[in-house]
Amino acid sequence: MKIVYTTEATAAGGGRNGHSGTKDGKVSVDLSIPKEMGGDGGAGTNPEQLFATGYAACFLGALQGAARKEKLKLPEGTTITATVSFADREDGVGYTIVPALAAHIPGFDKAQVEDLLRKAHAICPYSDLITKPHDVKLSAA
Repeated sequence: MKIVYTTEATAAGGGRNGHSGTKDGKVSVDLSIPKEMGGDGGAGTNPEQLFATGYAACFLGALQGAARKEKLKLPEGTTITATVSFADREDGVGYTIVPALAAHIPGFDKAQVEDLLRKAHAICPYSDLITKPHDVKLSAA
């Protein structure tokens, strides 16, 4: 595997109720727990919102790549909406993320959109991450 790009982010101050940011300072966010999860619903964002934002952006890029391979150009106004839910895992040990993606491509019929979605899903690294087993290197700093 050839690594093309690497970034680094650190969370501190209570995890879901703290602060997180990237090493280069381009992302710096306060975190708060949604009321639905027992938190105060404060002004901060949460990991699910950050994941949804990243997944939507990444998948739109993959959709553009899939369209190019088919010699198609996506029109202005093309969007991907990622819905991300936090859920209890059935094993009772932890939690999971339940994602859903919806594409709006003006001027394309439903069959064309569904075909491009399948092709983009095969391209997108977020989709790859959540659909296939991956090793995660864990280490004590």
